[in-house]
Amino acid sequence: MIRLPGPYSIFALALLLVSGVAQSAAAIPVYGYKIVHTYPHDTSAYTEGLFYKDGYLYESTGEVGQSTLRKVELKTGKAVLRHDLPAHYFGEGIVDWKGRLVQLTWKSQTGFVYDLASFKLQRTFGYPGEGWALTRDDRQLYMSDGTAVLRVLDPETLATTRRITVTADGVPVTNLNELEWIKGEIYANVWLTNRIARIDPVSGHVVGWIDLDGLLDISQLPEPGNDVLNGIAYDAAHQRLFVTGKHWPKLFEITLVERPAR
Repeated sequence: MIRLPGPYSIFALALLLVSGVAQSAAAIPVYGYKIVHTYPHDTSAYTEGLFYKDGYLYESTGEVGQSTLRKVELKTGKAVLRHDLPAHYFGEGIVDWKGRLVQLTWKSQTGFVYDLASFKLQRTFGYPGEGWALTRDDRQLYMSDGTAVLRVLDPETLATTRRITVTADGVPVTNLNELEWIKGEIYANVWLTNRIARIDPVSGHVVGWIDLDGLLDISQLPEPGNDVLNGIAYDAAHQRLFVTGKHWPKLFEITLVERPAR
């Protein structure tokens, strides 16, 4: 407990607490971006999952009857390996784990485990609720389901071991979508916005916002209401950050630029 002298201790303490909350709220930094390079991106890809590994992008695409899993050349945007999902599945997030690739589907409560090298199906698994996105650290997987709660999964059994509620200034952040693990943080697209949340995986607090306004004029795309920012990949060896969106013609390599505090 903080002990303050004098008759105005309670009032002073209240002011101190209010000041602390205001400072905490103002402390979440916002980052802009600088485009380093652009690469072609297949406009038929309704991007739901994305990660980078050993020189290639791995991409999961959605839409019923058109969902795919792809291994993509970064420089050309062309798929060198592709697997089409059964027509009734809507493909969602993906992650690699020890030579395997794990893929979610949206509302079917069914996930797939493939051989990473061949995309040969090894097994299926189930989970309650919706599947949106996956990422991992060295010990476990993280899954989004469209809510403010991330599930932590055992990478072998794919069972949920715990949950993380994501908040910014104490307010739950919903619509968490595509995920990427970057330098000890979880980056998450916030669906239908141009923002990426940087999340502390221990506390669930948003420790930074990335504002990607102006990256691509989606009003020129066929379905601007749906063809939104979604897709984060990271090349840890070369510290390259990639972002794209659903049906976007480009994938962008960007660096972050912190904006001055207001």
